[in-house]
Amino acid sequence: MTTLVISALDIGGSKLAITLANPDGPLIRLVQATRKSGMPDAIARQSLELIAHACRLKNIAFSAVRSLGISSCGPFEYSEGLLGITPPNLCGGLAQNKDLPNDWTFIPLESVLREHFTTIHIDNDCVAALRGERCFGAAHDEPNSIYATWSTGIGFGLCVDGHLLQGKSGNAGHAGHMLLSDVSTALCGCGNVGDLEGLVGGRNLGLHIGQGLDTLFSAAKSGDQAALKTVREAARWFGRGLYNLIVTLDTQCVLVGGSVWRENEELLAPLVEAEIFGRFPALTSGVKLQSAQLGDMVTDVGALVAVMPQTWIADWRTRKPWQSLQTKLVE
Repeated sequence: MTTLVISALDIGGSKLAITLANPDGPLIRLVQATRKSGMPDAIARQSLELIAHACRLKNIAFSAVRSLGISSCGPFEYSEGLLGITPPNLCGGLAQNKDLPNDWTFIPLESVLREHFTTIHIDNDCVAALRGERCFGAAHDEPNSIYATWSTGIGFGLCVDGHLLQGKSGNAGHAGHMLLSDVSTALCGCGNVGDLEGLVGGRNLGLHIGQGLDTLFSAAKSGDQAALKTVREAARWFGRGLYNLIVTLDTQCVLVGGSVWRENEELLAPLVEAEIFGRFPALTSGVKLQSAQLGDMVTDVGALVAVMPQTWIADWRTRKPWQSLQTKLVE
């Protein structure tokens, strides 16, 4: 009998990752820079090519892999009844983003991927991350929880009373575009000025301050006062966004991931906690803030969970097979 193989696709503003898995666990994970030029379907075509390449490396027939779970940056939008994405960090046509080499305003996904896959489940990347954490990570027993990512962009996955929120188009949790400041000139790729992603999203913050975030955080950790001021301000805005969601949803558990957070948690965590827990304790007391347990595999695992047979889950919870998976970069 042929062993079932499923696949996962994680689409981000900087990188695209694909994973193949069978009942024993993830078999291979390939990562490649996300295409940002060419036709609007370039990313979907890249995804198919990368999954086919992974199949060849593992001697698996591409034709036999029919289920695909997707975690993607958003927002999502429908075209002729099929789902695509309009992410400000990839679509150069949304707000004349001069640093993006395209004029895309809509990126088709489902219409292209259904050329091969019969089963497709598409989640916002933060919803996928929270799905993974609820199945295998820190939110397993938390019916009221938030997953927040601080990376190229800012996004959230929301769970209330045990239900993952999706919304009319799968865009629940796009609170990175909540407006916070009337005086900031921080422009988000969506066209908003002063929204959370415009203020502290990795790409936007770097553009706003005129330097890479690696340089900023390195200087802050070395005691540079100007850099520390910038980091404190960014953490204040991020913490304020989390506070707004916590008091709106009456949340118990907040899990944070994303490259900016993971690489700078020791510096950022106490600053963000001060912003959250320094206000109205009746609504914030007892809330847990911690890093996502699944690390940089959180969205990949969440995408796999969406198309995974239920019979695999108990064994994976025991063995945590994703922990030993090695990622291969593809040029």
